[in-house]
Amino acid sequence: MPYSLEDAAFSGRARSATVDAGREAVAILTVHRSSPMSHSPTVATNLTMTIGGAAVSGRSSFEVVNPTDEALIAYAPECTREQLDHAVLAARTAARTWAAVPFAQRRRLLHEMADVIDAHVDELGRLVTAEQGKPSAVAAAEVAGLAYWLRETAALTLPETVNEDSGERLSVTRRVPLGVVAAITPWNYPMGQLSFKLGPALLAGNTVVVKPSAFTPLSTLRLGELLRDVLPAGVLTVVSGSGDLGAWLSGHPGIDKVSFTGSTATGRAVMAGAAPTLTRITLELGGNDPAIVLPDVDVPSMAEKLFWAAFSNTGQICLAVKRVYIHADIYDELTRSLADYAATIRMGDPTQEGTQLGPISNRRQYETVLDLIEDCRRQGHTFLTGGTPAPRPGFFVPVTLVDNPPEESRIVREEQFGPVLPLLRFDDVDDVVARANAGEYALGASVWSADPDAALAIARRLDAGTVWVNEIMHLTPQVAFGGRKQSGIGVESGHEGLLEFTEAQTITVRRG
Repeated sequence: MPYSLEDAAFSGRARSATVDAGREAVAILTVHRSSPMSHSPTVATNLTMTIGGAAVSGRSSFEVVNPTDEALIAYAPECTREQLDHAVLAARTAARTWAAVPFAQRRRLLHEMADVIDAHVDELGRLVTAEQGKPSAVAAAEVAGLAYWLRETAALTLPETVNEDSGERLSVTRRVPLGVVAAITPWNYPMGQLSFKLGPALLAGNTVVVKPSAFTPLSTLRLGELLRDVLPAGVLTVVSGSGDLGAWLSGHPGIDKVSFTGSTATGRAVMAGAAPTLTRITLELGGNDPAIVLPDVDVPSMAEKLFWAAFSNTGQICLAVKRVYIHADIYDELTRSLADYAATIRMGDPTQEGTQLGPISNRRQYETVLDLIEDCRRQGHTFLTGGTPAPRPGFFVPVTLVDNPPEESRIVREEQFGPVLPLLRFDDVDDVVARANAGEYALGASVWSADPDAALAIARRLDAGTVWVNEIMHLTPQVAFGGRKQSGIGVESGHEGLLEFTEAQTITVRRG
């Protein structure tokens, strides 16, 4: 089955094995609710970077905090500029031989990587829950999804086109690897976002230097440790850092391509850093994804679908619904149903069985979301549910529905990336299409209707890299996705995504 961000695990319906893993995580994580930011790490205290196939410690370290209770859970190694130079040199050295490894063998190694990940789903999932805050079942599904994506990516092929085959000449265009790829991943899906970068880059014949977010480095560091015996030295490098490491990496002269997922503002900085050396880039950036709901939908079932379309992973998904345009004929009924459904959702400790939503992943994003809520309050917007968080440890924000705020308000124009959702009324299709297409983002969009043909007609008018009809966030390794306007450059996944990690080379042979 495709690795879909709309997996049932997001609604708390988890398999028993993952629940058991969650119970085990409770025993591993010592929760200090009475004293946030305890200085006794409780998880993964000795993780190392992977450079040249070897374990490398940082000369200093930075703190990793559990967003559920704000307790210190680990110190992660801080990569120095000198260590990064060594890492890139090791990757460049390995690239010479890795590109010559037969394609079929690279395929087999992707399968071996997937086998190792499958054998450590619970361990890696516990780290994701501890550092990112998502429920145990969802974290395990994310890790398993990386293994699935590696296997499916291995089935892709690189084309070779015969342009001319005559008595006079042979002309062939083939795809060749770029060299060293920097994969810079965000904190919302530390394992899931690797799915779009690691397999395609390696399959195409590149070596990869991975830099995870400083908020969620642990699972990626551990992944690097687990894969040291699978891949030749230097083929996979994992470095971590909390300061300038991302800027050093994107501007490093030894890097041939940067594949970055994150905010639009940081994407611009990555692009600027890559410009002096004309380093190739793929940028998967922010989104303010609209959903348009037509009046013929079944309202009770629509409420549940829309809820998870917006609030999976506590709203921290670039492709999640960020604003909902509801036809006036059903606006009151659907907004009430959404508020009623939100009241049934359990938000809390992600290691506890039955938890459906966890905290915001880090303090910086937590404060961003709170600022948007406070702006709604200052502007006099009406909350149908949620609003101010209750006093408690951790970065918890209640599910907040905002009733028909003005189109020019911040909550409509900005990407909230949290559990806050504006609900907007419309009664004219031309008007709602114009409103949905407004703004700087164009990543994803969706249209919902009992009449798929009517929905499709609207979908074709929407300005977004991917538009879904009657579903959302359905991604597979065979289908490319990417953003338009300020939502990114290039695509990830699918055949087109694989080609992003290559360049075309034409060879012409004069005969006779």
